[in-house]
Amino acid sequence: MSAQTTEARIVRGFRDVEAAEIRRHDAMIATIREVYERYGFEPLETPAFEYTDALGKFLPDQDRPGAGVFSVLDEDEAWMSLRYDLTAPLARYVAQNYERLPKPYRRYATGSVFRNEKPGPARFRQFTQFDADTVGTGSLAADAELCMLAADTFEALGIRRGDYVVKVNHRRLLDGVLEAIGVTAATDPEGTQKLAVLRAIDKLDRLGNSGVFALLGPGRKDDSGDFTKGAGLGADAIAVVMRFVGATAENVDTALDTAESLVASSEVGRAAISDLRQIGALLTAAGYGPDRVRFDSTVVRGLEYYTGPVFEAELTFEIAGDDGTPIRFGAVGGGGRYDDLVARFLGQPVPATGFSIGVSRLQTALAHLKKDEPAAASGPVVVLVMDRGELPKYQALVQTLRQAGIRAEMYLGSSGMKPQMKYADRRGSPCVVIQGSNERASGEVQLKDLVEGAKAAASIKDNKEWKDARPAQITVKEADLVEEVRRIVARHA
Repeated sequence: MSAQTTEARIVRGFRDVEAAEIRRHDAMIATIREVYERYGFEPLETPAFEYTDALGKFLPDQDRPGAGVFSVLDEDEAWMSLRYDLTAPLARYVAQNYERLPKPYRRYATGSVFRNEKPGPARFRQFTQFDADTVGTGSLAADAELCMLAADTFEALGIRRGDYVVKVNHRRLLDGVLEAIGVTAATDPEGTQKLAVLRAIDKLDRLGNSGVFALLGPGRKDDSGDFTKGAGLGADAIAVVMRFVGATAENVDTALDTAESLVASSEVGRAAISDLRQIGALLTAAGYGPDRVRFDSTVVRGLEYYTGPVFEAELTFEIAGDDGTPIRFGAVGGGGRYDDLVARFLGQPVPATGFSIGVSRLQTALAHLKKDEPAAASGPVVVLVMDRGELPKYQALVQTLRQAGIRAEMYLGSSGMKPQMKYADRRGSPCVVIQGSNERASGEVQLKDLVEGAKAAASIKDNKEWKDARPAQITVKEADLVEEVRRIVARHA
């Protein structure tokens, strides 16, 4: 062996995912898929790589090299990038197949996306999304339906009503507010003041009213002493924005009335209010009240391509952090209308709307929500090898279990019984199958229920008592092996 070895290290911002988490992930994906299928969406899988120009200008983290994406140059001297979301590949697919697709086209997709961004705690460069999109209709019913879809998905995953909320706003309503306070293309040709206002609103949950107030004005110094330059609005303009932000605290109809009064001078703003009222009527008719879906003036959504209604799905329950401080997971999904994205390829308007769940973040939240639930024994039944000269016999026992649909394996190492039992424990096995020469001669096997055995052993004081009790261990005929193993597995499922 060479004296020089390669350091075993994982790429920064990425992580390994082990068996238990993968199984929870797969179960969660299956539940989400069932809800999306029930709504009539069809699956689509697109490549992990797209040509970089297909991703367009709507890239994350544009201040960083690579504009937020991981890119490589192919043999044709064309740049291609790992997808940063599942929407840009959908736009390319629809444009390529536009004539043969039914309109509207309804698809769902799940898979890894990649961001060339600075990693941090619980912020990774690879994560999973699950999207549903309707392309080819401007009907507000499509937007309302996605809000219903989000609510139904959370409840199917076991998140109770009251522990989540789907919040709805409208990008053009925000434009109407900006127009009402005099922030227009004429006064803000670079859009820097507009962006500063939207960023300030987006930070309401984290900074509160006083922090937003400061960011709408000259700026704010944080606890570390760092100063963030503000939007530079005057007192009257700040008052209008703060009144708009405060409308969220009122009931839905009153909140919309308040918002409408603030944008009365803006045609764009009035049209957005009309859209939101129509969405509200559709939700109410379908039985989705403000306990599940509600208007929220603070929903901004970061990507530039949103053109109409925007949604954000938020978890509202709290957990205790490591220091005992209450923590909220906040937004775990979002989306909205993006009527200009497909048009980049076709040169004609193609309305579209979509919703995306951040699977990795939601899975972490669910793990905390259900952390007190007992974990099921999910490992395989392990057939111990007591006599290496009888491997064919042990292999036959394993195959009998497998053919009956029971997950099973034969111990393949070279250790004795104690290490084999320890191995089965580490594998999370519900039980082990033991057959020594005496059992083999009499056509029997011993079954040890590891879960019940661990409980019993905890109350046994010494080795003699353990040997006499042989907790949770039974002897059965080989002909009854499958039936008895099924009984043990079912007990701990």
